[in-house]
Amino acid sequence: YHFEDDDVYGQSVEDDYCISPSTAAQFIYSRRDKPATFAQPLEEEYGYEGTDDPADYFTSNHQLTEVDRGKTRDCQSARMESEIVPKITKMTVSGKKQSMGFEVPCVIAEENGHANTPQKGLLTEDASVASGVLEAVSKSTLSPQAVQVLEEQSTVPTPVKKSSKTKPQIDVKAELEKRQGGKQLLNLVVIGHVDAGKSTLMGHLLYLLGNVNKRTMHKYEQESKKAGKASFAYAWVLDETGEERERGVTMDVGMTKFETKTKVITLMDAPGHKDFIPNMITGAAQADVAILVVDASRGEFEAGFETGGQTREHGLLVRSLGVTQLAVAVNKMDQVNWQQERFQEIISKLGQFLKQAGFKDSDVAYIPTSGLGGDNLVTRSQSSDLTQWYKGKCLLEQIDSFKPPQRSVDKPFRLCVADVFKDQGSGFCVTGKIEAGYIQVGERLLAMPPNETCTAKGITLHDEPVDWAAAGDHVSLTLTGMDIIKINVGCVFCDPKEPVKVCTRFRARVLIFNIEVPITKGFPVLLHYQTVSEPATIRRLLSVLHKSTGEVTKKKPKFLTKGQNALIELQTQRPVALELYKDFKELGRFMLRYSGSTIAAGVVTEVQHFCNGLSIL
Repeated sequence: YHFEDDDVYGQSVEDDYCISPSTAAQFIYSRRDKPATFAQPLEEEYGYEGTDDPADYFTSNHQLTEVDRGKTRDCQSARMESEIVPKITKMTVSGKKQSMGFEVPCVIAEENGHANTPQKGLLTEDASVASGVLEAVSKSTLSPQAVQVLEEQSTVPTPVKKSSKTKPQIDVKAELEKRQGGKQLLNLVVIGHVDAGKSTLMGHLLYLLGNVNKRTMHKYEQESKKAGKASFAYAWVLDETGEERERGVTMDVGMTKFETKTKVITLMDAPGHKDFIPNMITGAAQADVAILVVDASRGEFEAGFETGGQTREHGLLVRSLGVTQLAVAVNKMDQVNWQQERFQEIISKLGQFLKQAGFKDSDVAYIPTSGLGGDNLVTRSQSSDLTQWYKGKCLLEQIDSFKPPQRSVDKPFRLCVADVFKDQGSGFCVTGKIEAGYIQVGERLLAMPPNETCTAKGITLHDEPVDWAAAGDHVSLTLTGMDIIKINVGCVFCDPKEPVKVCTRFRARVLIFNIEVPITKGFPVLLHYQTVSEPATIRRLLSVLHKSTGEVTKKKPKFLTKGQNALIELQTQRPVALELYKDFKELGRFMLRYSGSTIAAGVVTEVQHFCNGLSIL
């Protein structure tokens, strides 16, 4: 009979002295409540000297089933460990009775006169109770269940840990109120035309706030000088990859955290280059408020603002994605000697455009700054050229005065995956912003569209492990019970009881931006929704709507042109998880792009062709 490693539960004990299998028996087995079939051999201390195979002794006296015979072999494998055990688990006996991890049916060990009942879920029905102090357990040779028993019951007074299912539920709403009594959380995205100075502005702000130490900053200055990009030193705080530094262009959304007097800010530095607008949409979709950075230099502002520039497109995008509060940082003002005329000229041009985009004048603030010089970022500028005409807030004060939006904590849990990566140890991690609801460690989650369930083993908020997180938090979840291959960026994790809708066809109300080619039936577009970028086709043009009242002005139009408001039907190539705008505002918005430019923004009004059972191939 060949013994596998996995079959061997009993192991030898080595320290200053050794215990033979016969002596070990008295530590392990109680003579109470034993079934008749096992009573005889155990009383006689494995009385099978005359037989070659210990299991043959049992079979000769008692007709055992194959399963019982297997268990018998396991129980006596300690006797034969010199021949068959390649790995030995070291344990120390400290004068108390100790379990060796045997799996014995219906045997209950007695400790100090008290009978311990087997814990359900530890070793199924067969449990033996460990009470010795473990010094070094080689976990590789024990099954996870056996390790759990040994660890959880290593000392007698310690109560057995409750499983996550019986873990007391945290009153998240009460905890959230407590947390909001402190500093409120706010997600901020920095947007603007390429080379407007977004990364430099925010990198310098972080340095002045003390989030970047002087030594690191000095290293960046030296390295950027060597690379011939001395003025990029502060941008390197947020542009961390080699390619971004080499090209001098932000490519991915850089994320970091800083604090003001009343807020904890999650900062997202979005790329300005039009090639990376999909990444910028991902950042903007997770934001509550935005800073629009414009370059005050002559010719530069005009380049960003006129047709083809990113200032307009970014402004439209953030408004379409639900951002209502905006701070406009008029950057590089030191290059125009802090001229009030230039500042006013920029305000008048931008103000008119932002009003058309849907921003209220009261929700937009304009701040003159210098990202490289650090003027008017953290403290009000002392420059006489500026103070003689500008008496307003500095950038940090403006960020601090933003109002945090209402969070959808009462709604079912929703989290859009922004990134997936393998973690150390078991499971994997996903990051993203919780759009609605809340989550606690140990809860079951459903991932859509793959339609797979998993368990949240851990939650990390701002690099600190927490027991719970709620809507608005940027978290990293450690998940188990699911294959990492099935999860993509753009998947939505939700409450299994109230899953997110999954479909390939849906109806939406859209606003057409400035487009050169009219939109017709069958028009191919790229659907940008939260962190998803999915090819889609406009299947039907249902009706043209009145801009303000929403009434139907024309049914079944042949085409759509710029500025029109319309109801259309879209079909995606693969299933996407989305919600109706009326149910979840955050999850009901999307953008449509075509050949490198944004052509429309829309909200989901109706979902057709449910395919909850489908998984993405």
